[in-house]
Formats: sequence, structure tokens, C-alpha cells
Amino acid sequence: MNKKNLELLGLEEGATLDEIKAAYETLREKYLEDRFKDGEVGNEAAKMLTKIDVAYSELESELNESNSFDGGDLFEKVEQYLKDGNITDAQHALDSFNERGGRWHYLQSVVFYRKNWINESKKQLEIAIQLEPENAKYKEAYRKLNEKMTHDSQANAQGQNAGNQSAYQGQTMDSQSSDNQMGGNFCASCIECCYLNMCLNCLCNGCCR
Repeated sequence: MNKKNLELLGLEEGATLDEIKAAYETLREKYLEDRFKDGEVGNEAAKMLTKIDVAYSELESELNESNSFDGGDLFEKVEQYLKDGNITDAQHALDSFNERGGRWHYLQSVVFYRKNWINESKKQLEIAIQLEPENAKYKEAYRKLNEKMTHDSQANAQGQNAGNQSAYQGQTMDSQSSDNQMGGNFCASCIECCYLNMCLNCLCNGCCR
């Protein structure tokens, strides 16, 4: 593993993924506090945050490769993280991929959905479908997501979402995505729940190829 990255995190050769993660989180917490300080201390802390983020990502990738994980194994790790609700580690694992096919974009869509980044989730599903146009699971996930988005748009137009800002305005499968995030009422939550359960069921069944 990269010696400079290890030294930056205060680790030695042979560090495990758990040790790398723990050191990264400790340092990140420290520099997050220091970056609000005045003068050079705050500036240096901001620079260090970037450095340790890069170091963590590179070390994680190296460790995965050294442990002979192939693409399937890493996908399984991402899927398990998602089942456990561990979105941060799921994203880190996805970031370590060099080749990003349909399955990668599908899982990235699930991560974005769990973060409530609905438009980004939709974009990733569109890429997954472009790469694997015959994949029925991707298409079904896309249909459910558009159903959710269309419902929110209609509810907003009818004034049923008065307490929330407009999330989608006439957005359908063929319309352009906006950068807004979703609102929702009881019915919308039902659709959301169905979509998320469907995604997780795909994971449990050994996700889509």
C-alpha cells in the first residue's frame, strides 16, 4: 500500500480496512473542527481534509485489489452495505471501481435514492438501461421511480403538497431532470417505499446483470 497515504493516516504497512477507516474518521473529525479556526490553521485543516479523503479512497482501493476481490465480490460488498443501510461505505466501495458498467450505475442509483437525490438516481438508472437495454430489473426500477416522480408532480399541481417546495414540475420519463429534491405525502411515501423495497429485493436476489 502507498506508504505516504499510510503515514498521513498514522498507520503502518499491513493495516486492515477497519484500521484505515477508523484512522480516517478520527482525523476527519479533527480537521473538520480545525477548519473553522482563523488564519493558517483553518486553511491547513481544509487542505488536510482533501488529502485524507484521497488517501482513504486510494488505500481502500489498494486493499481491495490486494485481497484479490474481483468485480463480483465488490458488487456483493456494495449490496451488503446497502442492505445494512451503510450508505457511506457503499459509496466508497463504488468509488473504488475502475470499470463502471450497468450494474455499477444501477447500484449508484440506489445509493442516490437512499440519499434522497432523486434526479441523480434517475440519471444513473438511465445510464444503466443504456448499457444493458434488455435488463428487465433496471427497467422496472426506472418505471417505479418515474411513477413516484409523476405522482409528486401531480400532487404539487393540485395543491396537495402545500407544505413543501415543488419537487418535480411535469417531470416524466421523457422530460428533462431538474436539480430539486422530492417532497411527498402519504401516497407518495407508499410509492417510494415500493421502489426502495424493489431495489433491495433486487440486491437480495443477487443484483441484476
